[in-house]
Amino acid sequence: MKYFFLVALTLTAQPNLEPGTLPASWITGGPNCLEIPDWQVHQYNPTFLILRESGCTNYEKPFLYLILGKDRALLVDTGAGQVDTAVFVQKLIGKLPLMVVHSHAHGDHVAGDKGFTAATLIPATVEAEQKAFAIANWPEQPGSIDLGDRIVDVIAIPGHQAAHVAYYDRKTGILLTGDHLYPGRLYISDFPAYVASTRRLVEFTELRPVAHILGCHIEQSSTPYVDYPTGTKYQPHEHSLELGRAHLLELMSALEDLHGKPEKVFLRDLTIYPVAPRK
Repeated sequence: MKYFFLVALTLTAQPNLEPGTLPASWITGGPNCLEIPDWQVHQYNPTFLILRESGCTNYEKPFLYLILGKDRALLVDTGAGQVDTAVFVQKLIGKLPLMVVHSHAHGDHVAGDKGFTAATLIPATVEAEQKAFAIANWPEQPGSIDLGDRIVDVIAIPGHQAAHVAYYDRKTGILLTGDHLYPGRLYISDFPAYVASTRRLVEFTELRPVAHILGCHIEQSSTPYVDYPTGTKYQPHEHSLELGRAHLLELMSALEDLHGKPEKVFLRDLTIYPVAPRK
């Protein structure tokens, strides 16, 4: 009887999340750039879109996220290199008001900012993010964005970059982690802050359902422990974009095992990669 009770309890406790689908593979940057669109758009579901910039446009091939609410849309990041992201995104959202935010301030995530003159654009600075997301106590206190019948939580996660934040969409259970956690080289410029931020994400997700963890890049190949070198445009055998909370817990455990001493650690799907601070 105990077994059946536990099963029933598990079934009734399932979170009521909006489901979606992810592709088996993504367009990267080749082999023939004449046949590759500047942007790939994948509809996870009708209100959550994933955009990927082509490696033929910029080798970083970043992922951008477009979340649609009742009152406005939210775009996370604006792309890398010479891009006119605003024109492309406007075609996707029509007349819906747009708020543009960032995972962090590095150039491959803010290059398309200049085109969003008609949108509400939040600069990738600690001060601007604190004000826009109502984060009174940075980085410990989470903030939020109300899109109209849709709340997106904002968690400060400095360590890769000082103004880095993660976004949690309550409707889908998707956690967007930018460059903090993705299948690739996790560049850490402030090690103590990064460890504290990872722990903050672990604690945030303890009582919240996590359908997927989605970062902004794929650098890992589909072969365990093997990544693509920096500058690679065409990645025909790359790792999947999506990670899970198990990867977050694995990252936390590996960081704790370093006991405050930054070192490279090669894990199956990602690499802890301390570096000098980047301006």
